[in-house]
Amino acid sequence: MFDQMKKMMELKKQADMLKKELEKLVIEYNEVRGIKVKLNGAQIFQSIEIEESWLDAKQKNRFQTELIKAVNMAIRKSQKEAAMQMQKMPGLNIPGLT
Repeated sequence: MFDQMKKMMELKKQADMLKKELEKLVIEYNEVRGIKVKLNGAQIFQSIEIEESWLDAKQKNRFQTELIKAVNMAIRKSQKEAAMQMQKMPGLNIPGLT
């Protein structure tokens, strides 16, 4: 039982280290024209930059659709980066994460 507790403590320590590393990682997604999204590996948004051409009232519906697309793609990119970081950590290699 002590060995299991020790193992759990080590896994928690590794998970905490991974969280800190992911918080340092900055992911930028700018493949949607006129919208740039930055977030960290812990999926906390750092910034969203928008070209002025999107701020026209006639573009509102298209802008909303493209913004959702950009945010969702940035999150997917962040999730892939986090999965790659987790694979590098011994003991945190969980099947099905990639």
